Amino acid sequence: MLIGMSTDYYARLEQARGPQPSEPMLAAIARGLRLSLTERDHLFVLGGHRSPRQAARSDHVDVGLMRILDRLVDTPAMVLSDLGETLVQTPPAVALFGDDASNEGFERAMVWRWFTDPAARGIYPAEDHDLRGRQLVADLRTASARAGRGSRAAEMVASLLDSGAGFAEVWADHEVRHRRTERKRFTHAEVGDLELYCQILLDPDQHQTLLVFTAEPGTVSDDRLRLLAVIGAQRVSSSGP
Repeated sequence: MLIGMSTDYYARLEQARGPQPSEPMLAAIARGLRLSLTERDHLFVLGGHRSPRQAARSDHVDVGLMRILDRLVDTPAMVLSDLGETLVQTPPAVALFGDDASNEGFERAMVWRWFTDPAARGIYPAEDHDLRGRQLVADLRTASARAGRGSRAAEMVASLLDSGAGFAEVWADHEVRHRRTERKRFTHAEVGDLELYCQILLDPDQHQTLLVFTAEPGTVSDDRLRLLAVIGAQRVSSSGP
């Protein structure tokens, strides 16, 4: 359940009867087993792949962040890569945003979905779209500058510039830091409108971000957030073994 794979597939891997696991699958196993970076690298080598560190990958979530997530089972929380890729989510976060961590490639990144799939913006009120889009692009510019030419960040930028979906206009403004608001508004199809506070914890070594969403106690948003936690728990229960 932690890894997100069937028990049959996992049993076949343990018994050396299954196919060679892919890099995303090994990364999921490493997160599920709460491996350290050194242990994760060893797992990749055993699985027939290069060490993620050697391959300049940054999708391993630090064991410390995973322990924090383990204690946030009733709270929307997620870990993002420097490209804004959703690496792991709590069940309430899945209920709020959708199962973004299960996407592959650039589809895991909100900035990619924002400009290639207009439906991805539906969780935010229309009047917040411009601000949200500019924040995402500013974050991507920072990541791209840090990673340099030939990086996945540079590849994502090039692909978005070719998409013709409005990204080029925002990118041309060269914003690297945009006004942020601690309070965010959401429009959820099942529980309605929510006003949540977004707390950010940074992991500078991994260039990853932990986002935690909370509501002011006693408000309508607080009640709806509690309902969202129930929805998330029910979905996990129905999809488990």
